[in-house]
Amino acid sequence: MNTQIRHIVQNMPKAELHIHIEGSLEPELIFALAQRNGVQLAYPSVEALRAAYAFKDLQSFLDIYYAGASVLLKEQDFYDMTAAYLARAKADHVRHAEIFFDPQTHTSRGVPMGDVINGIHRACADSDVSATLILCFLRHLSEDDALATLEAALPYRDKFIGVGLDSSEVGHPPEKFTRVFARARELGLHLVAHAGEEGPPAYIWSALDVLHVERIDHGVRCLEDAELTRRLAAEKMALTVCPLSNIKLRVFDDMGQHNLLSLLDAGIVVTINSDDPAYFGGYLNENYLATFDSLPLGLQHAHELAKNSFAASFLPAEQKQKFLDEVDAYFSAFDVV
Repeated sequence: MNTQIRHIVQNMPKAELHIHIEGSLEPELIFALAQRNGVQLAYPSVEALRAAYAFKDLQSFLDIYYAGASVLLKEQDFYDMTAAYLARAKADHVRHAEIFFDPQTHTSRGVPMGDVINGIHRACADSDVSATLILCFLRHLSEDDALATLEAALPYRDKFIGVGLDSSEVGHPPEKFTRVFARARELGLHLVAHAGEEGPPAYIWSALDVLHVERIDHGVRCLEDAELTRRLAAEKMALTVCPLSNIKLRVFDDMGQHNLLSLLDAGIVVTINSDDPAYFGGYLNENYLATFDSLPLGLQHAHELAKNSFAASFLPAEQKQKFLDEVDAYFSAFDVV
């Protein structure tokens, strides 16, 4: 990637639509919160914890992810974690973020739902970055647990815009959560789900036809099914692709093998995101740069990806258009509009 494209990609306005806030918890903050809250960690130092970030698959990542989350006990902890992410996002020229959070990870440890949501939401309100929240259900737990979680969150309904589905994908198909997604739809919440990362293309079909999602998180395995690929393109169903995460979790062996360009060439609305940046080696700009370094992507692709990130967001139409106009204005200097 030449210097000019690197500069353009780093500085272009962009949105992030697939970020797990607990996955932005850096080892340094984990240790600081552990000390503040009197939590004994299994690792003697920041360096030892960071060295443990060697995953062979999604489950081995999740094991250490949940261990890191154990230091989050009070509303201020959730505020500090979210504020740290938003500061990184702002530095990457992120204008808007739709942030996933996993209340079951915390309520199962006795943390009140209000402390989780209020802490994250307060940090969003205090940030220069536009940010909204999406409550995710842990798919390795039961649907009844998900339903109870949604009901417990309803007193804070004004503080989140949608629901999602994350955690261990294999063996937990989307249709396991039919009732809770139907309930969320009745409440007017936006719907997204992780599908087609480690799980098969069939999971993407289920997310679309059973859960009625508006966006697919990951979805990179859709290319294994030509009919599904055509459908995603025709319906302008966005995928929130997380390149560094895909490499770290061995979805692809290296970035040169990533299918992001093939997805774009198939006419799919692709967005680039960081997933769990503290664990997967980079925030949003690192994901863009790693992708552009390894694949034959140019200015037109950068422009398309930046526009996709806002077009696929759940922003109100007027605000969405304002950001899209900002992207066009930025790229007009480079003769690519």
